[in-house]
Amino acid sequence: MSEPDPDRTGEAGDLVGGFRARRKGGVTASFAESQAGIIRALVSQVEELLEDPAGGAAPGPGPGPADPPDDLAVLLGRTGPATPPDDPVLARLLPDGYREDTEAAGEFRRFTEEELRSGKVAAARTVLDTLPEQGGKIELSEQDAEIWLRALNDVRLALGVRLEITEDIAERSQDLDPADPRAAYLWVYDWLTYLQETLVRALR
Repeated sequence: MSEPDPDRTGEAGDLVGGFRARRKGGVTASFAESQAGIIRALVSQVEELLEDPAGGAAPGPGPGPADPPDDLAVLLGRTGPATPPDDPVLARLLPDGYREDTEAAGEFRRFTEEELRSGKVAAARTVLDTLPEQGGKIELSEQDAEIWLRALNDVRLALGVRLEITEDIAERSQDLDPADPRAAYLWVYDWLTYLQETLVRALR
């Protein structure tokens, strides 16, 4: 996942008003074209990363005559990787299910990673399908709003890993010189956090 173009973030101007609840259900928000472009670009990058079948995972030995695949795994169509992806972003998006038990984590991943990936890709596509490239006002059903919430969180996690954002950096973001390259990137991260928070409130 690449970093956002600081020139494009500068075009976005003031923060949008965020998401608001609709009287007839669901939520609404308005985005400038540049803001829609930022979201679409980052969501597309996350989607592409998740669609990579290799996923950055180190390839393991294939099953041989003396090492047949697990019958249950084959029956359920769950023969995914048992090791975490090498890419730190993917490792954050597809975390181990068990931190203290490597073997259990591997089995859990083998049965769940494919479905988790496909769910995140579907969420990304929902955002791309409901956010026009030119921006404007969007209206989301409650179901689509929940999907947006998950997709925005995935983008924030990915961006946070790529930019190596820590609590210390986040707290000092307002003190950064506007000429500092990190300033624009942290602005995007903070803006996504703001959108996510307004979406949570609108769904309550």
